[in-house]
Amino acid sequence: MRPEDVTVNAADIARLADVGRAAVSNWRKRFEDFPQPVGGTASSPAFSLADIEAWLRRHGRYVEVAPVERLWQRLRASTDDIRLGDAVAYAGTLLLSVRQDPASWRESLRLDDDSLLRRLPADAPDGVTVDAGLVRAIAEVGEAEGPAAAFRGICDRYVELHSRRLLATPRPVAELMARLGGTVGATVLDPACGIGTLLLASGASRALGQELNESAARLAGICLRFADAAGSVAAGDSLRADAFPGELADVVVCNPPFNERGWGYEELTSDPRWEYGLPPRGESELAWVQHCLSHVKPGGLVVIMMPGTAAARRPGRRIRGNLLRAGALRAVITLSAGAAPASSGAPDLWVLRRPAPGDSPPSDVLMVDAGEDLVLADKAWKAFTDGAELPAGSGSVRIIDLLDEEVDLSTGHRVVSSEQPGSAGYAAVRERTEALLRGLGAGLPRLVAGGRGELPMTTVGELVRAGVVAIMQGPLKMPDEGDLPVLTAKDLLLGRAPSGRTADVAGQVRIEAGDVVAPLIAGSGPVPRVMTESGAVLGAQLLLVRTDPERLDPHFLAGCLRAAGGTSTRLGSSMRFDPRRAQLPRLAVEEQRRYGEAFRGLLEFEDAMRAAREMSESLVAAGFDGLFDGTLRLE
Repeated sequence: MRPEDVTVNAADIARLADVGRAAVSNWRKRFEDFPQPVGGTASSPAFSLADIEAWLRRHGRYVEVAPVERLWQRLRASTDDIRLGDAVAYAGTLLLSVRQDPASWRESLRLDDDSLLRRLPADAPDGVTVDAGLVRAIAEVGEAEGPAAAFRGICDRYVELHSRRLLATPRPVAELMARLGGTVGATVLDPACGIGTLLLASGASRALGQELNESAARLAGICLRFADAAGSVAAGDSLRADAFPGELADVVVCNPPFNERGWGYEELTSDPRWEYGLPPRGESELAWVQHCLSHVKPGGLVVIMMPGTAAARRPGRRIRGNLLRAGALRAVITLSAGAAPASSGAPDLWVLRRPAPGDSPPSDVLMVDAGEDLVLADKAWKAFTDGAELPAGSGSVRIIDLLDEEVDLSTGHRVVSSEQPGSAGYAAVRERTEALLRGLGAGLPRLVAGGRGELPMTTVGELVRAGVVAIMQGPLKMPDEGDLPVLTAKDLLLGRAPSGRTADVAGQVRIEAGDVVAPLIAGSGPVPRVMTESGAVLGAQLLLVRTDPERLDPHFLAGCLRAAGGTSTRLGSSMRFDPRRAQLPRLAVEEQRRYGEAFRGLLEFEDAMRAAREMSESLVAAGFDGLFDGTLRLE
């Protein structure tokens, strides 16, 4: 394949030029000399990389294309998206060969094309066009960047492109799961390993994985070889065709597919793995839990990601009860919304221990409402296992209290919040609660019956085209460490200051005072808000809408977006919010500001009601506990 045949899409162009996708769309509309598509579809056109580079240079927008980026685009051009994983795995195989014998590869690159292709260590997979030019590009980038770095670069781009298909566990969550399981130096099994994210985070002395998707399984195996990890990865269905029968690992980690109805219920009805009960047809996650327990040594731990709904669904209550009675379930840790790539809800981590012969069943279970505070999960688990005092936001719950008719393992109503007042602070919190309740409703707008009649409407998309607003979205990935504040989805929900942190890198969206920030996923909890301070960057799962305040009041826009929250596009089981389709009345800016103040008052009332509800729940719980245990008395 010739370099001039390599194509890119709009997202690739945005990354090459270090701009947002909206900028690329604007360029196509504004500049008559912008290159015409050479392929793709009407909704996702493909452009010649050579033409795009020439255009960027002419307009002074060119950013030097990194060798790994250029190699990635050549790999994408070698096949279709369905077989792209095979192309990436093949490149990984060649890069492993470069790492193992760099001198031989330098000699091979001096050969003519036909001779070079005859010396390749493996045949190209079906549907992937491998020519001498692509092979030379892979080897040269591997030598320049280092084979491991080159493979990591193209693998990261593949995961980003197919994030909804691969469902890779976020790195901080993967590292937390490894720490909870104590995986370093252990034999670790992941029966739904994807591309090996959990196995790579584990630091295992021996890593075993199985993955249904063959391309992902090959990638996982190559990743482990680059990490010099002993072990193996098999392709296949773990529930129906276990690749490691009889294998007992020290630790099992797993982020299984959620809500799979075709997991094998009919074929596996009498399977001996169902020690705690036959999983209901709609509870595939409980099949994965028991599969993981069957593969861990007595006394060994299982750390598995679960959808939050699995904690309370009625069909699974018998199995949940049996896990509790046997002492197998040791902790339920609730994470923030979006922590599981398979769901926009807040998932749980279940920590289980396979009972050993002669063990006395434990009397309690750890519950942690960690949200985004992964450090809290670490601290709580360590304190629980050491028998020390638990930190706020976690609690030890008696198993007997959970074994009711529902066997509800949800952490929300069982964990003492960090805001929970102790007996000494009860009076002060009571005063704050009373003051808050007295002030409720003071800022509510006075609304009266009687409509304003039909008004002409416009859409946010029309305002974008008119230059009144601009829509931006932050990068899909952010560095995990740094000092730059990040506004998270939970910050938006609670109306609080940015709590996340990241490094200052290219591609981030800086928030300015007056910007409207809205959730990317409709119904995910947060509501559109107007930012009051500048300096932070936009977090994941959030959109930013920047207005010209002389033509469009931001509070008016935020209220209209809130009212139009149902305007969304279905993405699998979630709904993606599309602000461009949201409608708003055509009003003079002075009238917009009046409506904006009303919208602001309603939102402030909602926030105050939430704070009052949370404070009153804590106060009531503290009152009951204090009267019961004698730390409080009646006046």
